[in-house]
Amino acid sequence: MDWGMKNRLSQLIQADGHCFFLPIDHGYFQGPTKCLEKPKETIKPLLPYCDALFVTRGVLRSSVDPTNSKPIILRVSGGTSMVGKDLANEGITTSIQEILRLNASAVGISIFVGSDYEHQSLLNLAKLVNECEDYSIPVMAVTAVGKEVGQKDARYLALSCRIAAELGARVVKTYWCAEDFDKVVGGCPVPVVMAGGPKCETELEVFEFVYDGMQKGAIGINLGRNVWQNPHPVAMAKALRVIIHENATAKGAYELFNDVKNKQ
Repeated sequence: MDWGMKNRLSQLIQADGHCFFLPIDHGYFQGPTKCLEKPKETIKPLLPYCDALFVTRGVLRSSVDPTNSKPIILRVSGGTSMVGKDLANEGITTSIQEILRLNASAVGISIFVGSDYEHQSLLNLAKLVNECEDYSIPVMAVTAVGKEVGQKDARYLALSCRIAAELGARVVKTYWCAEDFDKVVGGCPVPVVMAGGPKCETELEVFEFVYDGMQKGAIGINLGRNVWQNPHPVAMAKALRVIIHENATAKGAYELFNDVKNKQ
């Protein structure tokens, strides 16, 4: 691995080997998502607690302060919406020149294994890796599942993660699963970060799956809605951070969440 690639990855993955990525890219297919109608207001209080932002170029330009930011993972796939026929029918939306111009530390792209657009999305990933490796820019593959969140098991997730790694992704974002998540991580030769999926019913539920995933080999999270859609987003971010970077238990994180919430 060359110096530039190592340097960019070190901006994202901290010295302890762990990371807390905050995705705010949901609007690229969902529009003005609840609690993300004004991205700038959502981002500002959460910046101190995350290690990087996962964001589209439009929101990056309009809503992220270039003089006071965290490393950027630039969302570079899209072209579909919630009202379209198939969320899997994505293409690459951002050129390598734009990625460099925006000084991104990494880029992120979705793949849809098992969908009608599997071949297209996997070649999108391969093409992006080919271009980004020339400039030492890490690619994070997102094992997207369209509208079927929560319906995919460890066997599917392991397949998707391994394919993403085989095609050259430097990091893979995937969903946690209750059974055999260690096998998902163990079968992927590059670091795995956990997605949040739909908003959970309780805060403790979030802390429990994040803690479990960390114990089973994930290096961190790329989790948005369960943070900024919570009535107490700063408390959520602080609590998740202690699981990721201080090896706190789910119970310990929940206690911290309640302490911070009650002081606000």
